[in-house]
Amino acid sequence: MRLIFIHGPAASGKLTVAKELAAATGLPLFHNHLVVDALLAVFPFGSPSFVELRERMWLDVFAAAAAEDRSLIFTFHPEASVAPDLPQRAVALVEAAGGQVDFVALDCAPAVIAARVEAPARQACGKLSSLALLRELEAAGAFDYPPLPAPAITIDTGAVAPGEAAERIRTALALDIASA
Repeated sequence: MRLIFIHGPAASGKLTVAKELAAATGLPLFHNHLVVDALLAVFPFGSPSFVELRERMWLDVFAAAAAEDRSLIFTFHPEASVAPDLPQRAVALVEAAGGQVDFVALDCAPAVIAARVEAPARQACGKLSSLALLRELEAAGAFDYPPLPAPAITIDTGAVAPGEAAERIRTALALDIASA
């Protein structure tokens, strides 16, 4: 079982690249907004119940997938309402089941993020889609998060198209349907 853990800042292309990677490998995509959107229907973002349930749901899916030897792709935006040890807990439970976690870092220049954040596609998905709000959250420390484990690959999504980024990830991790 492999957990492909794609992380990066808002508007760095995590979901877009993950969709391309899923199409190229046949791996299922469990993106972070599946849980976030479900919980926002009931709880305010960052509330104690939201935070607890979000992390429990993410980890429960990882544990169940590991127990069934089901590899998957996950997207993650490091931010202050997530427990600092979440990535390490994910690694521990996947490795305990004999699997492995491959971290993939996506990044791009602040000007690229600023140009992407208000895109209609982000608004349609209920994602952070206001540059003013992004700047306000950045200033308030909402995205302060300890460093994640060393990535197997880092990609500048401002310089590489999503399909090429997915291909670089697939190649770097030696992913294909048979080995994943």
